[in-house]
Amino acid sequence: MPFGGEAWLLTGYAEIKQFLADPRFSSLKATAPDTARVTPLPLRPGNLLTMDPPDHTRIRRVVAKAFTMRRVEQLRDRIRDVVDKQLDLLVAQGPPADLVASLAVPLPVVMISELFGIPYADREQFRRYADVFVATTAYDAVEIDRSRTALEQYFQELLEQRRSCPTDDLVSTLLEAMDTERLTPLETARTGIGILMAGHETSLSMISNSCFLLLSHRALYAQLVAEPLLLPTAVEELLRYIPLRSTGSFPRRATEDVELGGVLIRKGETVIFQRASADRDERVFTCPEKIDLTRRPNPHLGFGHGAHHCLGASLARCELSLAIEGLIRRFPNLRLAVPDGEVPWKPGLIARCPAHLEVTW
Repeated sequence: MPFGGEAWLLTGYAEIKQFLADPRFSSLKATAPDTARVTPLPLRPGNLLTMDPPDHTRIRRVVAKAFTMRRVEQLRDRIRDVVDKQLDLLVAQGPPADLVASLAVPLPVVMISELFGIPYADREQFRRYADVFVATTAYDAVEIDRSRTALEQYFQELLEQRRSCPTDDLVSTLLEAMDTERLTPLETARTGIGILMAGHETSLSMISNSCFLLLSHRALYAQLVAEPLLLPTAVEELLRYIPLRSTGSFPRRATEDVELGGVLIRKGETVIFQRASADRDERVFTCPEKIDLTRRPNPHLGFGHGAHHCLGASLARCELSLAIEGLIRRFPNLRLAVPDGEVPWKPGLIARCPAHLEVTW
């Protein structure tokens, strides 16, 4: 691995699903400095991504209140409003336009900021922190460490503000977790940052990648324009087909000897997995390399599995669905403004994502 030595690379649907559900693989122990990994620094302990049960279970139960299906349905109209506003700006600007800057970035930033109650004036600063936070080689260890610390300080200040002036946003929910679960302000801040990063960066990348895929396979976009009722299955297929990460997963370390996929993984060894290999496993998916917008069933692992299954899965699905719905409804003739091979991609980040996506209509 680029940092920390050697690790097992796990592939295959059944093997990855078993791994994700196995409590003998610890996320917390993978925060040790000597853990094999793709990032210059391991994740810091004390947030949901790096907690193990039972601590993870207790904290997740409190935070999950903000991401229920009912709560997401309450947000649906607001998400649609944000999409329409951004598409209005796109129309006003005229072609060609950058779909990443016009839609894929603003939508998740607005939604996750409103969920957390992040002031509008702070959103650009938060975006800069986020870019550094998810780097593999785009920034060095000193810059990443500085950004993480600044983000933790910023989040602790938000907690102090909510303590004196409570609201019904997610920061106030985290304050409840801090009090009932006896978390320190730093642990609470790190938990919030983990959710913030997951809700922002992955949604941004997924919307960007989905737009690129649909427009670089133009017949798929035309299919959705002609048959918009396919959108629910299309979203699941995009989640299955698109390899969101440019690298393997975050690492976990075995807490005892474990046999997995016919291989003995010894206590202390590190395992990462390649999710795309699971979601294109021909033992589970018929013609896995084909993009089938009608595919059913579609038991992909796009949101993980087991204790760490993505808390914001419903919100991410809703944002992606409404973003595409807005595009096919208002821009039936949308197409790439440059050959797909000339679309620039962001280098050196955990998630793979176009840097810009110039479109015309």
